[in-house]
Amino acid sequence: MLRAGWRLTRGYRFTPWRSPYLRWRIETYWGLHADQVGFRDFFRFAWQRRADLLRYLRWAGRNG
Repeated sequence: MLRAGWRLTRGYRFTPWRSPYLRWRIETYWGLHADQVGFRDFFRFAWQRRADLLRYLRWAGRNG
Protein backbone atom coordinates (compact mmCIF):
# COMPACT_ATOMS: atom_id res chain seq x y z
CA MET A 1 0.00 0.00 0.00
CA LEU A 2 2.76 2.46 0.87
CA ARG A 3 4.70 1.49 -2.21
CA ALA A 4 1.67 2.26 -4.40
CA GLY A 5 1.28 5.67 -2.75
CA TRP A 6 4.98 6.33 -3.23
CA ARG A 7 4.77 5.35 -6.89
CA LEU A 8 1.64 7.44 -7.56
CA THR A 9 3.21 10.60 -6.14
CA ARG A 10 6.45 10.27 -8.08
CA GLY A 11 7.86 13.72 -8.80
CA TYR A 12 5.26 15.35 -6.54
CA ARG A 13 5.90 13.75 -3.15
CA PHE A 14 6.08 17.02 -1.25
CA THR A 15 3.33 18.68 -3.33
CA PRO A 16 0.84 15.94 -4.24
CA TRP A 17 -1.87 18.47 -5.12
CA ARG A 18 0.24 19.44 -8.18
CA SER A 19 0.41 15.90 -9.56
CA PRO A 20 -1.39 15.69 -12.92
CA TYR A 21 -2.36 12.08 -12.20
CA LEU A 22 -3.84 12.81 -8.79
CA ARG A 23 -5.61 15.91 -10.14
CA TRP A 24 -7.11 13.79 -12.89
CA ARG A 25 -8.26 11.21 -10.34
CA ILE A 26 -9.93 13.92 -8.27
CA GLU A 27 -11.55 15.37 -11.38
CA THR A 28 -13.04 12.03 -12.46
CA TYR A 29 -14.09 11.01 -8.94
CA TRP A 30 -15.23 14.32 -7.44
CA GLY A 31 -16.16 16.40 -10.49
CA LEU A 32 -13.89 19.36 -9.68
CA HIS A 33 -11.95 20.43 -12.76
CA ALA A 34 -8.28 19.38 -12.55
CA ASP A 35 -7.02 22.94 -13.12
CA GLN A 36 -8.96 24.10 -10.06
CA VAL A 37 -7.49 21.57 -7.62
CA GLY A 38 -5.27 23.34 -5.12
CA PHE A 39 -3.78 22.63 -1.71
CA ARG A 40 -7.03 23.11 0.19
CA ASP A 41 -9.16 21.15 -2.31
CA PHE A 42 -6.70 18.27 -2.38
CA PHE A 43 -6.56 17.85 1.38
CA ARG A 44 -10.31 18.33 1.81
CA PHE A 45 -10.88 15.61 -0.78
CA ALA A 46 -8.28 13.33 0.83
CA TRP A 47 -9.84 13.77 4.29
CA GLN A 48 -13.43 13.31 3.15
CA ARG A 49 -12.61 10.30 0.97
CA ARG A 50 -9.86 8.75 3.11
CA ALA A 51 -11.55 5.33 3.32
CA ASP A 52 -11.94 5.22 -0.46
CA LEU A 53 -8.35 6.35 -0.95
CA LEU A 54 -7.03 3.65 1.38
CA ARG A 55 -9.10 1.03 -0.43
CA TYR A 56 -7.69 2.27 -3.76
CA LEU A 57 -4.11 2.17 -2.45
CA ARG A 58 -4.61 -1.40 -1.24
CA TRP A 59 -6.01 -2.36 -4.64
CA ALA A 60 -3.15 -0.60 -6.48
CA GLY A 61 -0.62 -2.31 -4.21
CA ARG A 62 -2.02 -5.73 -5.02
CA ASN A 63 -2.29 -5.09 -8.75
CA GLY A 64 0.81 -3.00 -9.38
